[in-house]
Amino acid sequence: MGWPIGKASELSGVGIETIRYYEREGTTPKPDRTAAGRRDYDAKAVSRLRFVKRCRELGFSIPDIRTLLKISHSDDATCDDAGKIGVDNLALVRGKIDDLKRMERALSELVASCRKGQTDCPMLKALFAD
Repeated sequence: MGWPIGKASELSGVGIETIRYYEREGTTPKPDRTAAGRRDYDAKAVSRLRFVKRCRELGFSIPDIRTLLKISHSDDATCDDAGKIGVDNLALVRGKIDDLKRMERALSELVASCRKGQTDCPMLKALFAD
């Protein structure tokens, strides 16, 4: 016997609705049910939820997580297979960082253009510009 979804959520750090989402997406298998029809999570399921949570925190997509899970249980897969997914994700993260830096510079310029007390705000004009 395992734990109900609330306890699995608490143990894994994954929200209840997120657990249900992962089940619908096939990222985690649907757990067995108790005689009363409640989900019953074992230690393996909680461990898998923690794995998925860590992957999501690092920006991996659901399809990539499914692949990483398959690799982790495959006798034929290698660390290079997992590494390729990691390298691709790292490139995406670096691209997002570059985008955020551009956004920061643009927003800094807009904020710097504001003059306190004026109703004719250059920042708002720039945001409305065609």
